[in-house]
Amino acid sequence: MLDFVYWPISAILWFWHKVFSVPFGSGSGVSWVLAIVFLTFTIRVLLVKPMLNQMRSSMKMQALQPQLAEVKERWKGDQTKIMEETRRINKEAGVNPIAGCLPVLVQMPVFFGLFHVLRSFNRTGSGPGQLGLSIEDNRQLANYIFSPTDVQSFLDARLFGVPISAYIKMPQDMYEAFQPIDFTRMNIVFVAVPLIILTAVATHFNAKMSITRQRERIASGKQKSMGSAQMQSQMEMMNKMMVWFFPAMIVFTGIFWHIGLLCYMGANNIWTFFQQRWIFAKLDREEAEEEEQKKQAKRATAPKPGVRPENPKKAPKKKRRGSPGNGNLSIDKVVGDGPSAAEDAEAPDAGPGAPDGAAQEPPSAGQSPAPGKRKRKKRK
Repeated sequence: MLDFVYWPISAILWFWHKVFSVPFGSGSGVSWVLAIVFLTFTIRVLLVKPMLNQMRSSMKMQALQPQLAEVKERWKGDQTKIMEETRRINKEAGVNPIAGCLPVLVQMPVFFGLFHVLRSFNRTGSGPGQLGLSIEDNRQLANYIFSPTDVQSFLDARLFGVPISAYIKMPQDMYEAFQPIDFTRMNIVFVAVPLIILTAVATHFNAKMSITRQRERIASGKQKSMGSAQMQSQMEMMNKMMVWFFPAMIVFTGIFWHIGLLCYMGANNIWTFFQQRWIFAKLDREEAEEEEQKKQAKRATAPKPGVRPENPKKAPKKKRRGSPGNGNLSIDKVVGDGPSAAEDAEAPDAGPGAPDGAAQEPPSAGQSPAPGKRKRKKRK
């Protein structure tokens, strides 16, 4: 059913086994373990870019939490409207919540695919999912891309004296596939238990590193805390599951995991530790650069020292003046332009026909000014 997963996983594993067979030999347990480890690294390298995008998307979603909380409060009880507004806000911010799940969705099929491929090297059991093959038929049957010769090489390989596809709860009748039978269940326990503990402890500290960074960002104000008490309670529950429940699940289910699968989980946790530190440092640098750009843009638009900032709302005032002859008011001069009112009063008009600059004599006592010779202010 999942052949589209099993074949690529077996092909990558086959490639790395051929690579490490050159220095260590095809039947060496070291070459098979390194093939599993580098299968892990290959998958994780392909997921670096999606993981980085997921972290960026997560930071954007955290910044949008106040807006989303406001939407839920405003449209309380109207789930359709809440979903519409949430999609609109995410689209405007360039956030895709589904894309953030891609790294997890890819790693789960890889885990189960590797589990199936490793278990398919030994098909002599009669339990669920087993074919019940004889020892001879099992050694002569290909396993996806692996030829019968590769199957025999895998069955004969040992890691600290234990077959790579062995596990603690492996039925006794399946021991027959690994000839010669030079190991016991306690040998498997001595190899598997340290790998189980190492995987569980690494899972715990990787989750704790991520949660510690989240709390530090909230304390410094770089990240908003969850709006409602219910959301905060859910987040705390998820954090506890990541820190304690998942490692405990590895401990209790590790007895069913092959030695090779435990090597995969150990390599995966080692990669996660260093990748998280690199991604966190990169995101912190990007955030610092963005803040610096905002500060520079703010300084560029700020007024220089000693210069009054321009206010576009304040337009220059205009002075209403009387129009000559009819007494109507008209706006003809901006305050501050041309001669002042005092200068106008000191320079009487010469009247029509008078030479420029000649002042007309004022009328004598009891004599009204002649028509057309009324005193008016000189206009320019």
